Amino acid sequence: MATHALNPFDRDLDQLRALISEMGGLAEHALRESLRCLMQRDLEGARQVVEDDRKLDALEAEAEERALRLVALRAPHAGDLRDVVAALKIVGVVERIGDYAKNIARRAPELAGADQIEALSLLAEMARIAAEMVHDALNAYVERDPAKARAVCERDRIVDDFYNSIFRALLTFMMEDPQNISRSAHLLFVAKNIERIGDHATNVAEMVYFAATGERLPERPRGGETGGPG
Repeated sequence: MATHALNPFDRDLDQLRALISEMGGLAEHALRESLRCLMQRDLEGARQVVEDDRKLDALEAEAEERALRLVALRAPHAGDLRDVVAALKIVGVVERIGDYAKNIARRAPELAGADQIEALSLLAEMARIAAEMVHDALNAYVERDPAKARAVCERDRIVDDFYNSIFRALLTFMMEDPQNISRSAHLLFVAKNIERIGDHATNVAEMVYFAATGERLPERPRGGETGGPG
């Protein structure tokens, strides 16, 4: 007699998890690559990040179709249904993370000479942490690990603090010389996109926690206390 681990629902869900993990890997790579292109003024690489977003869109469509078919064919209940609903939501969130990375890559041509702006080093570190959050949130999903999911949520405040520091630094930079306004505004846009990626990684982690435990994590305080661009 087949065990529960080998039943058709679990096989289908494992395939869906693998697809979402592939999406997460693409989104994480897009974020890291978009920041590399930004820092190194690699315009061709930035164009490739934008082009590669189509792969993520295609995987999103496939994952959504698999999730809906899983509900229609297997009629899951209770914890199994939570897993499928979480997967369906996570698919959309991961695709959105890829969109933010694409938006960052599109700013690369506008930031010639931005290496003179001190906040750029903070931006790189902020992006590194956000990319790790995406990676760890998707690992928590694949492993169905609520402790790892909670740890991702706890790091969201770090990304918010980076955003607040960058916002203040760039605001000062713009006030010192109006010629700095254009580049600083583009960097603020990049910082806000990274901050939103951190939020989305946290959203994934919260869904993972709920799917695994049936309980919701306490609502976290929101960042952006500087009043920066929303």
